[in-house]
Amino acid sequence: MTALQSALAAEHAAVYGYGVVGGRIGRRRRAEARAAYDAHRARRDALVREVRDLGGEPVAASAAYALPFQVPDAATAVRLAAGLEERVAGVYSDLVRATTGGRRGTAAAALREAAVRAVRWSGESVAFPGLAERTTDGTGTGDTGAAGAGGSASPTP
Repeated sequence: MTALQSALAAEHAAVYGYGVVGGRIGRRRRAEARAAYDAHRARRDALVREVRDLGGEPVAASAAYALPFQVPDAATAVRLAAGLEERVAGVYSDLVRATTGGRRGTAAAALREAAVRAVRWSGESVAFPGLAERTTDGTGTGDTGAAGAGGSASPTP
């Protein structure tokens, strides 16, 4: 249930973050940002239902989240979107490890979708999406303060 709640917290943060992205993104990528926003809202809503179906109380969204940097223009909005997706991929990687069966398949699909969006936003990919950013703190513990991974649900990449 912890990994499921972490995924929900990450989706709350991503929805918030894409609200910021949408306000700054250039016209050329606006549809892409809207599609990502809608995808995260749908995942968030599905996770709320799943947590409730398991008898839990879904983690609530925060009123606001700390951004990792100022987002004054389209270029930084793109950078924020890439970071949001990398963060979500990391949390879904945890959910894949923590679950089995259909829930694992759903988490793997969410991980794949986030990884693809991260590549589209950043233009760069990693060999194992959702894992590389978990070990960037140099400790090998994988705790980078990711949204819902024992840290705050901030969209901070």
